Amino acid sequence: MRFVERLLLENQAWSDEIKNRDPSMFDRLRTGQSPEVLWIGCSDSRVPAEQLCNTSPGEMFIHRNVANRVCIHETGFMSVLEYAVAVLKVNHIVVCGHHCCGGVRAAMTDENTGLSHLDEHLEAIRNVRRMNTDELERIADDAERLDRLVELNVADQIETLSNLPLIQEHWSRHQRPTIHGMVYALETGRLREIQRWEGNRHAPALAAAV
Repeated sequence: MRFVERLLLENQAWSDEIKNRDPSMFDRLRTGQSPEVLWIGCSDSRVPAEQLCNTSPGEMFIHRNVANRVCIHETGFMSVLEYAVAVLKVNHIVVCGHHCCGGVRAAMTDENTGLSHLDEHLEAIRNVRRMNTDELERIADDAERLDRLVELNVADQIETLSNLPLIQEHWSRHQRPTIHGMVYALETGRLREIQRWEGNRHAPALAAAV
């Protein structure tokens, strides 16, 4: 069976299952959406946001790119953010990185990948690495060093988001959205919240899985 044919058959099975379990779901979805959260995640196929959070259609507004970057100079990204905050009025923004991230791994060195768009995209993560060289070099284990850069990259995105005029203006008027930095462990399937921003207040890093 060809892959696309399989996709169509799986979609049919999924829609039939939903109709049996919740006959009115698709009618509700047709009337509009009111997600609680904007999820900014990595494009990695191993990190499907809806599945790892066990959410239903309509619960999360999702943007994914390589290494879960907040790309303030890209119209595509900013249109997602603007729509989520100004129109959908989400109460939460989650930036989620993950262990074993290929994009972050590629940014562990200054060696180009040979892919011009990807290298341009990764340069900001390389800057994060350079700014934290001393800390990263103290970590002997390669996998642990990579996972620490994943965390630092997430923290950098939280900082970028919290300083955007769009976010600052909405906080001054509406006290939202709260911004959460999370990391997903591929080896356990668990999420950790490592940072939280609420207005101008930064909550301390959280160590426990959530």
